[in-house]
Amino acid sequence: MARIGLSDVADAAGVSEATVSRVVNKRGVVAAETRKTVEDAMRRVGYSRGTLGNLVLLVTPGLVDPFFAVLSDRIAAALGLQGLRAVVCSAPVGGVQELEFVSAMADAGMVGAIFVSASNTLEDADPAVHRLLQARRIPFIGVNGAFEGVDAPTLSTNDVLAAELAVDHLWSLGHRRIGLIAGPIGNRPSDRRQQGFLDAIRSRGGSLDDGLVVRHEYSIEGGMTAAGRLLEQEGATAIVAASDEIALGAIRAARRLGLDVPRDVSVIGYDDTLPLEFLDPPLTTVRQPLSRLAQAIVPVLLRQIQGRPVDSGELLFDPELIIRASTAPVRVAG
Repeated sequence: MARIGLSDVADAAGVSEATVSRVVNKRGVVAAETRKTVEDAMRRVGYSRGTLGNLVLLVTPGLVDPFFAVLSDRIAAALGLQGLRAVVCSAPVGGVQELEFVSAMADAGMVGAIFVSASNTLEDADPAVHRLLQARRIPFIGVNGAFEGVDAPTLSTNDVLAAELAVDHLWSLGHRRIGLIAGPIGNRPSDRRQQGFLDAIRSRGGSLDDGLVVRHEYSIEGGMTAAGRLLEQEGATAIVAASDEIALGAIRAARRLGLDVPRDVSVIGYDDTLPLEFLDPPLTTVRQPLSRLAQAIVPVLLRQIQGRPVDSGELLFDPELIIRASTAPVRVAG
């Protein structure tokens, strides 16, 4: 049986072979209607692009956390609509696996890479990853963190605004001893949440006690440990957490101390990817704009793949405060 080629697709679609080639290889500009016509013709005649020329690597620090799983899934779906195939690789931030994945996928012919809160979020990250991509002329994008000193586009949730929204809500409820549980030191998004938190407290004339900011792991256990310190040693009446998992740990710590949420302590999470409305109490949180992020990433990557100019600065997306039942007015003694 003869192999189906570009000329067969061109005949079926009623376009030139050059147009089919641009659709297949993601090069140049093709009108959306023409692209759909070519894609339909490819399916009808049984043309297969193979694996080369349409692979995109998604690097995440893990898929156990619902935030990374949901965001990766939505990015993969958006890539699929453009004929690109996502290969999701889970690698510890700063570990050697990330470089191994990137190297292997570069050899496999990937056309681009997307770093979803991976080494792009880490201070003093190994530069070998982005240097390899630059040397191979493979475009890449950072999500929620930029590679330091690297000319590559970045799309991020506005972490400074996220902290402002949380503090503003708690301040309006009368809380003045507000604690922050942020991620590990050296994690850029957490650094920015801390800065946004401090700026928000400072602008309201509040206390800037060092003890009211605790950096710990993104986990329930990290939240429990940090919240215990904030509640027992610092007398916090409200806690802003850098993730929903940390917030769940903070609620557990409060209850082990005999405190009620939200009567005695208010808690705010971050992400809104868990079914938080079904918790007890339903968790107030700052929602990251996952769908908008995922939809915006793909056009930027496509322009890079096509050799068109892109803005190498950071594009910030506004989060949204979702008020539920884990926050309440500060309890007045007596």
